[in-house]
Amino acid sequence: MELLEANGSCSNGSLLTLSCLSHRVVCQVIGNADPVWDNGTSGNSWVTLLETSYGFYIGLGLAIFSSFLIGSSVILKKKGLLRLVEKGGTRAGDGGHGYLKDWLWWAGLLTMGGGEAANFAAYAFAPATIVTPLGALSVLISAILSSYLLGERLNMLGKLGCMLSLVGSTVMVIHAPEDEEVTTLDEMSSKLKEPGFLAYAAILLALCFLLIFYFAPRYGQSNILVYLTICSVIGAFSVSSVKGLGIAIKGFFAGQPVLQHPLTWILVVTLVASITTQINYLNKSLDIFNTSLVFPIYYVLFTTIVITTSIILFKEWVSMTVVDIIGTVCGFLTIILGVFLLHAFKDMDVSLGNLPQVLQSGQQAPVTRDDKNILIEVDNSSIAPEDKPKALA
Repeated sequence: MELLEANGSCSNGSLLTLSCLSHRVVCQVIGNADPVWDNGTSGNSWVTLLETSYGFYIGLGLAIFSSFLIGSSVILKKKGLLRLVEKGGTRAGDGGHGYLKDWLWWAGLLTMGGGEAANFAAYAFAPATIVTPLGALSVLISAILSSYLLGERLNMLGKLGCMLSLVGSTVMVIHAPEDEEVTTLDEMSSKLKEPGFLAYAAILLALCFLLIFYFAPRYGQSNILVYLTICSVIGAFSVSSVKGLGIAIKGFFAGQPVLQHPLTWILVVTLVASITTQINYLNKSLDIFNTSLVFPIYYVLFTTIVITTSIILFKEWVSMTVVDIIGTVCGFLTIILGVFLLHAFKDMDVSLGNLPQVLQSGQQAPVTRDDKNILIEVDNSSIAPEDKPKALA
């Protein structure tokens, strides 16, 4: 800032120049005024400065770090269960709890907790449009680590699925919106009262109640979409609550009276209720249907509804160009294809070595069946990527 008056004084009528990176303007002093504070925060608040300058990249880094921790936790907990079997202990699938004495299993549990905390924090800095789809990276990481540390084979289609998931994630990061449209609880409260979101939320609640009380008792045991649709629809409220609580936490550190804001406690109650419902119906789905089908379908439904909710509630796509919107959609579809290849064909024995023979014979590649005990063990011990809370928030 530069003073243009010759006498160097700053009084009424004085002219000041303000220089930014790309603009230079001249302002005239017309009177005295008290300092203006926005929402009770000072202009030099470290939270405000950090979010303004690096918010998107902090959220992106936290989302990737969260996926790494959760993907690694699956391997640690699995190693703990395998060591229990080697020692002759009762398997978790048979009702045993010997894994609770293994430090490796607890290390995996703590690692997963750290991953969930990082994922929670990511929503406070980055748009849900980018944080939620990146949850697929945890499955990719666990698949890669399991092939090296657990001796589980990752076939050619699985490797291709991993590469596609990475490419899709990269495309989404490049084209996703960087700016937050909602930064305070007051702004979020206003967004929640908009007619468009109220109508959308009413439709989701009506659909959820219809599925829970009518379709679930009749078709839940035979149709995989019933339970997974319930989980996905409820996910719209859980992710919105996480996003709002992230904003509240940032406001708390910035000195705002967020604990006195009624929306904070409404979000807490909504989050607890929605996550409890999601876990209940996700466990039912995992108990009945093949895990190779549950996760890809759940990922697609859940992420699609969350992105739709973000568009309607947080207006995250308002500032995006047509090219960025198309790029984001294409990146998401690429991740879906990668997740599908990684899970749908994981039991097929397909590699570069036997691919010519498989193509020439025109027959399906040999399939290795999962051990039922292993599937039960995975589900009951909550170590499978499908059973983690990552996809819930």
